[in-house]
Amino acid sequence: MLQVNKPTSEINRDFAEADGSPSQTLTSYLEIARRQFPTMVAIVSACVILALLYLFTAAPQFTSTASMVIDTRKVQLFQQQSVLGDIAVDSATVETQVEILKSENISLAVIRDLHLIDDPEFTGSGGGLLGSIIGFVSGLFSSGQPSSEFEQTRKALEHFEKNRTIKRLGLTYVMEIGYTSKDPVKAAKIANSIADAYIVDQLEAKYQATRRASVWLQDRIKELRTQASAAQKAVVDFKIANNIVDTGGRLMNEQQLAEVNSQLVLAHAATAEAKARLDRMNDIQKQDIPDANVADALKNDTIVKLRGQYVDMASKESIWSAKYGSDHLAAVNLRRQMAEIKKNIQDELRRIQESYKSEYDIAVTREEAIKSSLNNVISESQLTNQAQIQLTELQSNAQSYQAMYDNFLQRYMESVQQQSFPITEARVISAATTPLKKSYPKTLVILAAALLGGLMLSFGVAVAREFTDKVFRTTGQVEEMLGANCISILPALSEPAVALGLSGKLGRSGNNPEPNLLRYVVENPLSRFSEAVRSLKVAVDLNSIVRENRVLAITSTLPNEGKSTLSTNLAQLIAHGGARVILVDSDLRNPSLSRALVPNAQTGLVDVVAQKAQLDDAVIIDPETKLSILPAGSTSKLLHTNEILASKAMHGLITLLRSKYDYVVLDMPPMAPVVDVRVTSSFVDSFVFVVEWGKTKIDVVRHNLRGSPEIQDKLLGVVLNKADTKALARYESYHGRYYYQKYYARYGYVD
Repeated sequence: MLQVNKPTSEINRDFAEADGSPSQTLTSYLEIARRQFPTMVAIVSACVILALLYLFTAAPQFTSTASMVIDTRKVQLFQQQSVLGDIAVDSATVETQVEILKSENISLAVIRDLHLIDDPEFTGSGGGLLGSIIGFVSGLFSSGQPSSEFEQTRKALEHFEKNRTIKRLGLTYVMEIGYTSKDPVKAAKIANSIADAYIVDQLEAKYQATRRASVWLQDRIKELRTQASAAQKAVVDFKIANNIVDTGGRLMNEQQLAEVNSQLVLAHAATAEAKARLDRMNDIQKQDIPDANVADALKNDTIVKLRGQYVDMASKESIWSAKYGSDHLAAVNLRRQMAEIKKNIQDELRRIQESYKSEYDIAVTREEAIKSSLNNVISESQLTNQAQIQLTELQSNAQSYQAMYDNFLQRYMESVQQQSFPITEARVISAATTPLKKSYPKTLVILAAALLGGLMLSFGVAVAREFTDKVFRTTGQVEEMLGANCISILPALSEPAVALGLSGKLGRSGNNPEPNLLRYVVENPLSRFSEAVRSLKVAVDLNSIVRENRVLAITSTLPNEGKSTLSTNLAQLIAHGGARVILVDSDLRNPSLSRALVPNAQTGLVDVVAQKAQLDDAVIIDPETKLSILPAGSTSKLLHTNEILASKAMHGLITLLRSKYDYVVLDMPPMAPVVDVRVTSSFVDSFVFVVEWGKTKIDVVRHNLRGSPEIQDKLLGVVLNKADTKALARYESYHGRYYYQKYYARYGYVD
């Protein structure tokens, strides 16, 4: 079967290539926005109107801001440390101060200082239209009894915390305190009051902490004073009990031990020296005459003199013995004198030896005495050292108590000073001033939010409408959902005020000002509706090239979709062109076409099929277009209309009509209520399926066509009827009224 008006293979290929691409997705969204444009405009307009209404009714709010900094320098009075210790200001400390600013203690202090529970802004329902409505509704449910002071305070606190803003500026030590109120002066006053209340609270907290510390320190100092005194007394008592004397930081026994040890060293050296002299003297005595070095070492004048005399005599004796002989009297005398001198030297050496021995014995005795004294001092020192361990512990304990006592006494003096001069690390660096412009509502922000929200909401609604809009609106939907060609789109015509939607008898009716829908193509040949019917006629003619296409059946899914109007106008159009056409009302259950065109007809299709009347007697001719009309006839008592349409007589009648007319147009019943259409597929060449634009459900049409394969095989195409041209332009711009008015008007077409 020839399909006309379908996209070419190139177009289909382009569509297939673009499907799923980002550009195609964007295009689909733009198409949705274009199709749902009125809905989107309405929603956006409603949002903007609501925003404007809110802006005009909302009470203006003013925000004033004060800035406070926590000084990282540790401010200390008289360069003294804080009683509670030095705490470095870090990020956690600043966040803690922010939470303190948000605490109820600060808020309640401000409420009390400024008497905010007497302010209607804090205990009322709020200003503006919304506040009035809330106040009215709250009044309906209230008990009527006046609120207690506690309830008013809690309500004021809730309102206060809702309009107060406290935040830290970045990673700095600056805290920003803001308050929003209807009165700009009040906003600045409350913001400054929050800062003042915080500083006062910090000062009070420090004062209370210092005062509590002072009381505790005072008691602790008394206790430490007693403990320090007891420790000092224990040290003194222990020294007396253990005979420990401290001289210039050293114990006496330690000093004695050092002195005795030094004496022992000296005594030992003296003994060694005396022993050396004695030993040397013993060696000298073994010589007859000591040599000159020994004599000089002894430093004894007698020995030196005797030694000299001995040497002189020995020299003379040697000379004389050599000259006169050894027996010479002079030589003998000299030898006798030499022996005498030698004896004298030996006597002098023995005397010196005795002296050295005496000195050696004295040194040994003295050394032994010092050793004995050292042993006694060591014994006493060992006992003292054992006691010194306990003494050191007692002294350390006494020093610790004394140090603690001194430290606490100093802290106590600092706390007394800080009670008189309390200092806080926070200070106001920028006081709140009266704002000149309102902070809320922000006109541009609200309008922009309303516009953006409206766009988002409208697009969401548009997408939802698209997904829930399960009706036919475009030719693409017909081709995609049904796999059939959409032959044409008929614009909606003004409906006359009749029950069936059909008006007028055969020919013109001068008393009816409404257009005659059944003769619309004749009365308005240059209308858009007529051009759409012509496109259907062209499709019929083009399809006849493939096969014979003279018997046309017009049907629909449901009643009142305009199939009868299309059948009549198509037949009128073909007949007005000079062809022989007969219009057969085959809707035997509801012959609305017959009632509208020939209400007074006595015979019709039923009578001809039943051979109760001749065809020529039942056919009525339109005098203007020469259209032959075969009404349904008397159908009030028919129960099995499908049997009539499937009968051999009906087939014979259609064969007869083929021989006498160029076109046979059958106005068939709708497919959903009855099955009459399916039985006519054997003698119908092509079916034209009418779908009401924007109303007929897609699933209903698909269900009926899926259940009628014999009709699908002969389906010429689908006609979308009753299309809204204004709305259609949003779905398919080339079907819009703009193109017809701009381009087709030059060819004489009117809408």
